[in-house]
Amino acid sequence: MDFNKLDTYLLSKKGATVDYPFDEKVRVYRVMNKMFALTTEDLPLEVNLKCDPVYALELRSIYNSIRGGYHMNKKHWNTLTADGDVDDELFFELIDHSYDLIVSKLTKKQKELLRV
Repeated sequence: MDFNKLDTYLLSKKGATVDYPFDEKVRVYRVMNKMFALTTEDLPLEVNLKCDPVYALELRSIYNSIRGGYHMNKKHWNTLTADGDVDDELFFELIDHSYDLIVSKLTKKQKELLRV
């Protein structure tokens, strides 16, 4: 996984936007103004993704390159490192999982706006 592939996939999610609320390096990806991913272009490439708490613990027990979310609520966020044992397919699955968790919590009106 490289930054361009990661960035392209994150921005391909319906309604995804990116901003820099913390500093000029940390990219925050949102859907309907709700965060679903954070990353920088620094190496090693890392991304914070929202995750179901039980699944988050399971992933951390299996993969060395997945740990509790850096500077995030470790119950609900994981940090994935791209130079580890997580392949691109799993990266994409976990991005989808994060995005879907956020979308599932949107209001009915927000979900309707997202479908347009």
